[in-house]
Amino acid sequence: MGRAAEMIGTTQSFLRAIGEARLITPLRSEGGHRRYSRYQLRIAARARELVDQGTPIEAACRIIVLEDQLEEAQRTNAECRRAAETATPPPAA
Repeated sequence: MGRAAEMIGTTQSFLRAIGEARLITPLRSEGGHRRYSRYQLRIAARARELVDQGTPIEAACRIIVLEDQLEEAQRTNAECRRAAETATPPPAA
């Protein structure tokens, strides 16, 4: 946890706080140490940015969840558009 906090320029208590807010859930090693994925570290860094800008931690976590949902919806819409374009039959002559 200490190394993860150092990598993104935050504190261990901040990582614990966003874990308690269920923004990220690190895996645990056999020794009980928290293990963060690169994706989780990116999410934690984004949360840190928002908090540094004055956003309360709970609001920062909600913003990040909504950003992820929006990105997923946009990706799904783009896939549906591509599928519809390739499935459209040519106009009748």
